Order: sequence, then structure tokens, then C-alpha cells
Amino acid sequence: MKHNSYFDGKVQSLGYERNGRKQTVGVIDVGEYHFNTDAAERMTVVNGELQAKLPGATLWTVYPAGTSFEVPAKAGFDVKATAPSAYWCEFL
Repeated sequence: MKHNSYFDGKVQSLGYERNGRKQTVGVIDVGEYHFNTDAAERMTVVNGELQAKLPGATLWTVYPAGTSFEVPAKAGFDVKATAPSAYWCEFL
């Protein structure tokens, strides 16, 4: 298990591997953040709500708890949280 901390501790996650697939679970504090991807990933909002601007998009899309979005490998995306939120990230 590996602990990750980004953006002065405002985004934190625990990384693990299950059935040969890498995953993380984490929390995002209030703010706007940019992430780059090495591998393709699926982000599922577990609690709260995230807004995301995915590669090629010009508008923000709202993702409430229980919804997910996918980001291709070697891309970047923006995430905005207006309240602390939790997520699960699967590396595809």
C-alpha cells in the first residue's frame, strides 16, 4: 500500500493492487486541480461531487456520487471540488 499526497496535502490517496490491477482511493479537498495520466483511468466519485473538464472539453461536467468518468493515457484533466469528496480510481 502506498500513500500519495498532492497539492500541499489537499488531495490524498492510498494506492494498492488487487487481482493484478492498480487502484487508488482518495479524498479531494475544496479547490481546483490539474492531473496528468500515464495510464488510462476510470474515476468513480464515492462521496460528494466532483466537476471535471476532460481532455478536449471546454466545459465542466458534474459527477455526483455513484458516477464515473474515464481519462485516456498520456492526457491531462482538471477536477474541481466545492466540498470535500472521495473517489476510487481504477487504472485500465
